[in-house]
Amino acid sequence: MRIVISGAGHVGYNVAAYLSRDANDITLVDPNPNLIEHASRELDVNGIVGHYSSPEVLAKAGIAEADILIAVSPYDERNMVACQIAHSLFDTPKKIARISNQDYLDPAWNNLFSRDHMPIDMVISPEIEVANSVYERLSITGTTEAIPVCNNTLHFLGVVCKESCPIVHTPLRQLRTLFSNFFVNIVSILRHGKPILLNGDSQIMENDEVFFIVESQSISTIMSYLGIDSTDTKNIIILGGGNVGLALSQRLSRSIADVRVTLIESAPERAEYLAQSLEKELVIHGDALQPSILKEAEIENADTLVAVTDKDETNALCSLQAKYMGCKRAIALIKRPNYTSLLLATNIDAVISPHDIIVSRITHHVRRGRVKAVHRLRWGTSELIEAITSETCKIINKPIKDLKLPEGVRIASIQRGNSFIFPAPDTVIKSGDFVTIFSPSEFAYKVDGFFSAGIELF
Repeated sequence: MRIVISGAGHVGYNVAAYLSRDANDITLVDPNPNLIEHASRELDVNGIVGHYSSPEVLAKAGIAEADILIAVSPYDERNMVACQIAHSLFDTPKKIARISNQDYLDPAWNNLFSRDHMPIDMVISPEIEVANSVYERLSITGTTEAIPVCNNTLHFLGVVCKESCPIVHTPLRQLRTLFSNFFVNIVSILRHGKPILLNGDSQIMENDEVFFIVESQSISTIMSYLGIDSTDTKNIIILGGGNVGLALSQRLSRSIADVRVTLIESAPERAEYLAQSLEKELVIHGDALQPSILKEAEIENADTLVAVTDKDETNALCSLQAKYMGCKRAIALIKRPNYTSLLLATNIDAVISPHDIIVSRITHHVRRGRVKAVHRLRWGTSELIEAITSETCKIINKPIKDLKLPEGVRIASIQRGNSFIFPAPDTVIKSGDFVTIFSPSEFAYKVDGFFSAGIELF
């Protein structure tokens, strides 16, 4: 499969890293020679220095023979033009574009990206995707990670276990004996930010971050076993009134009854726009780094602060300040991976990586064989993979204990018909099962090999 990626920044680089694990011919295009040099050195990809949407540059990148164009530069219009050129001049079969400006995505113009106008097969909006991911965490109180899987019938959750957690210091093999309704599959435990090797004798310790699969209908029960108050979040303060903050506030108002949302925005013109655009939300103009602004927002009564400005430092510091002033929970949008472990070791409850979210959504639409979705976790250090087995898959018709899975790779769940199976060592995977697999990133290519290798596009 031949793929041209226009834009070699964080998103383009990580998409290329993911897709180049298979035997795909990947070419990155970017006007920044440093980005192209870095990608060519670190990845098994080709690189072309040139304008994102230049016909000549795209031709040199092999767009005429490409199966798909992924346009993910920071500029909406250049991504759209690249897709138009790929369609009109080179008849590229599939085109994906990153679009940030919400004006282009207004339902009133939903015909804009049709084949007869601006032919784009899949539009990815970073702001909408990030807002939806934050909403998932808000809808399940106390989680550091919340991903619906298996057609929303299961959830992959992350939580930090405190000293009061009832299951702390209990061997994993004893959990279902001591807690009769503890139907979860724990797939990873991070201790001081690093994964520990799991076996039946492993114990959850204070401040461990635990990742597990649970049936969606059982979430509240399981959270109580973990000592986490799952009371609905009703009073939310959003720091940052950009596209992410606006999209999140609108999603909350639509989805949660009686929710109270307050937005804090430092730019006066944007604050005025938000005040005129939103009906129920309170908009405060000011710098949230000033405690007086947080006090004006009644931070001491807030259930959650969500910091989604475009500055990591502002998001981190305001989250810490909010917790200090009495806010029950704080979630921070952080772009740099080296901040995560440090922040989770403080009083911040969850850290959101926009790059993980965007890359996951793009690669969701470029599927490898029977792999139906891939969710990047913790800046690509691990992945959650959803796939349907077939007769040719290497993991069927033998007990899981005999599969010789790489260290850290765990079969998280199996859906067979309408039934769910949380695997045991003797569990046998069968053809047609919907399987969820957790894998460290260094072994993800082996997990890919469990399934057929061809890429599917839709």
